[in-house]
Amino acid sequence: MSSTTTVNNSPLAVTKAKCQGVDCEEDAGALQCPTCLKLGKDSFFCSQDCFKRNWAQHKATHKTVRDNLKIENGFYNPFPTYPYTGTVRPMYPLSPKRTVPPSIKCPDWAGTGIPEGERRYRTKWFFLDTKGQDAMRKVGILSREVLDIIAVEIRPGITTDYLDEVCHMACIERNVKPPFAHDIAYPSPLNYNRFPKSLCTSPNEVVCHGIPDHRILLDGDIVNLDVSLYYGGYHADVNETYYVGDRAKADPDSVRIVETARECLDEAIKLVKPGTPIREFGKAIEKHAKSKNCSVIPTWGGHGINKEFHPPPWIPHYAGSKAAGVCKPGLTFTIEPILTLGVPRDQYWPDEWTNVTMDGKRTAQFEHTLLVTENGVEILTHRNENSPGGPVLMPTARTGD
Repeated sequence: MSSTTTVNNSPLAVTKAKCQGVDCEEDAGALQCPTCLKLGKDSFFCSQDCFKRNWAQHKATHKTVRDNLKIENGFYNPFPTYPYTGTVRPMYPLSPKRTVPPSIKCPDWAGTGIPEGERRYRTKWFFLDTKGQDAMRKVGILSREVLDIIAVEIRPGITTDYLDEVCHMACIERNVKPPFAHDIAYPSPLNYNRFPKSLCTSPNEVVCHGIPDHRILLDGDIVNLDVSLYYGGYHADVNETYYVGDRAKADPDSVRIVETARECLDEAIKLVKPGTPIREFGKAIEKHAKSKNCSVIPTWGGHGINKEFHPPPWIPHYAGSKAAGVCKPGLTFTIEPILTLGVPRDQYWPDEWTNVTMDGKRTAQFEHTLLVTENGVEILTHRNENSPGGPVLMPTARTGD
């Protein structure tokens, strides 16, 4: 998934922090509380004397920070002072980085974390020949297989780290044909710009790019699984939002946001054919979202996908964009709208990956990798007859016992 970036070249104003001593009007110096430093919290004072005078009152704040840090069973909140917008909290430490067989064919970022090839193609569109299209079909099928394998495991009481383990193992088990070790699929997110996991898991108010950790999924949650595979030199990308337990399926707001996001993707795909302007997809998505009282988060869009993970074009999901270009046969790209129940504004957790709604309202997303054909579109990551998940009817209101 790609995002728009705004660069502000104006000089930054420099402001001095105030001393945290009670009723102290002095600017803070370099002195920090050593206990706060250990807890990962900033706490500056103007002088040693001021710090000593305020110690009795200040040390009471350490208990609050420790309470936020200590969750259970040795897991902790790594950002105890961050003002979370919703109910989801990270549970660290993260499990160790998962490994892949040494002989596997990997994308260029597997070792360095830097997608060098992708950076070389910032404006070039790729139109695949028959061989390339066949390769995309194969990796699309494998991506759907992996997503379905993970989705079967969704239930209250499991962790997103467990889902990441399932994803990782399913990837490296895809189509192994000894002695051809390169016939193993690599999980594309792993070490992409140093993303630490093989899967993105985004529950509730998490917009996208949630890092799998030890948080337990609860009955009533919704969670997006975003799967990307690299196989035979090509990538495919697919995601769906799933209900966790019966409580989620009985919640009208959760059903509304999930099913509207699913429908928005379907509406956009109907338009894909040679000659369709890229900007048309956003019109269809936003129109349908508004009809169900949902909002499109404009930060994130679809993207080209082929031998590179996120090459051009960028696919906006909102109306009124100035995106240039039209669909042509051989173009492979994703459409992946993200909708929210609230205000379509987002922010990052301090991990610099997890993107959340600013008002803490729930979000949902669906994605397919698509191939433009001579006559229309081929959904390379289409659902199968036995794929987990699928549409859920809006729960009926109870009229009483």
